[in-house]
Amino acid sequence: MIEQCSGPDKVPDNCIRLFSHILNAHHIWNQRLLGNTSDFGVWDLHKVEMWEDIHYDNQRSTFEIVSKTDTFENRVEYTNSEGKVFTNEVKDILFHIINHSTHHRGQMMSAFRDAGRTPEPLDYIFYKR
Repeated sequence: MIEQCSGPDKVPDNCIRLFSHILNAHHIWNQRLLGNTSDFGVWDLHKVEMWEDIHYDNQRSTFEIVSKTDTFENRVEYTNSEGKVFTNEVKDILFHIINHSTHHRGQMMSAFRDAGRTPEPLDYIFYKR
């Protein structure tokens, strides 16, 4: 998606909002898992030129979390963006990060099609062939 939005063609406005949100949410969940505060708000907007760096930092943080987790059944307490306290298992939070991203990337693909652009395939199996 970063490559598709970095090209010379105009990016649908909602795609900037949605991919920024994907990056923000991944960052926020990583910080919750690490016990840190987030640098981003849920709907902060980022310039397309910054996406790759933010994505890299998110991936690096997730790798750190996965590498240092003794058991993925550990429960993590966190406060959501509305100020409510919850607890979830590490494995469920990690799954949520992936599932949340998939949902919004699908919305972005629809926005590309609506704008007359053909999005690149994102199916996992496409990359495994």
